[in-house]
Amino acid sequence: MNNFNFDPKQFDTKQIESMMFGPARAYAALSVDFTEKLVNAQLDASKAYADNGLAQLRSLMNVKDAEGLRSYMEGQQQAAQDLAERLKKDAEKVVSLQQEFVQQGQKLTEENVKQAQQTTAKTAK
Repeated sequence: MNNFNFDPKQFDTKQIESMMFGPARAYAALSVDFTEKLVNAQLDASKAYADNGLAQLRSLMNVKDAEGLRSYMEGQQQAAQDLAERLKKDAEKVVSLQQEFVQQGQKLTEENVKQAQQTTAKTAK
């Protein structure tokens, strides 16, 4: 026979919550927030690039003579500069999001280590 009597009313989940589930949920929330921001940034960038490409195609369709071609080619230079600037800003935005994620992850880890040390010290007493 089993002499082990488990009483769930006496089982303290606070320690498990504070050392395992709480930090896991906090990190999951941080990851989901980061993913949402990154996906939104990518969608915004994709839309801007698609809009730019379509605008260039529409401009090309309006070329009817040499003057129109010259004007289109000049517009292409400006479009290339605008695209390069947009790419730079988008890359900076992604780097900023990644740095923010790392910083928040480090802060979360430090808080969890501190809490685990406090819990361990209390348990040892």
